[in-house]
Amino acid sequence: MTTTNIGVLVSGGGTNLQAILDRVADGTLARCRVAVVIASRPGVYALERAKAAGVPAVCISRKRYVDLDAFDAALVEALRAYDVDLVVTAGFLTIFGKAVVDAYPNRIINVHPALIPSFCGKGFYGLTPHKKALEYGVKLTGATTHFVDLEADAGPIILQKAVEVAPDDTPESLQKRVMIEGEWSILPESIRLFSEGRLRVEGRRVMIAESTQNT
Repeated sequence: MTTTNIGVLVSGGGTNLQAILDRVADGTLARCRVAVVIASRPGVYALERAKAAGVPAVCISRKRYVDLDAFDAALVEALRAYDVDLVVTAGFLTIFGKAVVDAYPNRIINVHPALIPSFCGKGFYGLTPHKKALEYGVKLTGATTHFVDLEADAGPIILQKAVEVAPDDTPESLQKRVMIEGEWSILPESIRLFSEGRLRVEGRRVMIAESTQNT
């Protein structure tokens, strides 16, 4: 059985990283291992999660590099050093450029806390998607996984999970529910489908093949 080496990019607490680590540990992601965790900021709690799981972790801060090209080069170098097959951006708040996307075409998965194309794009991170969902008065929001391209939140959609908006929701309570009911479900599932070779991109669509017994 071929193992998919995952590089997880983080910028904060690493709750989605923990969801991935837990699914690797319980056998849900039987074909996967987290090969490295790369943080965009030093001292974030995601680095502690990696340490606790025995996963190598490094910090690559954009501020340390003279321009985006140099940052991209450092990021690709680190990913290749750990033989990463699949890159997962799990709350990674630093923009990378064409060199990274070109190095991992249809091999970078992002999770977004809304049902794309709603409440997405530049500036829609953290509490913002949830604030906008509440301001707009939607009854359903959710989470989306997609392959990353050069436009923010615009790559081919893999999975989506709808989450109900409660009448008394705050941005914080909605963020937590979307994370628990949506992100923690569809991100590991998207990784599993990738590791089983079941995702195929056709234009703007991601086709999901039926499961087989082949290893």
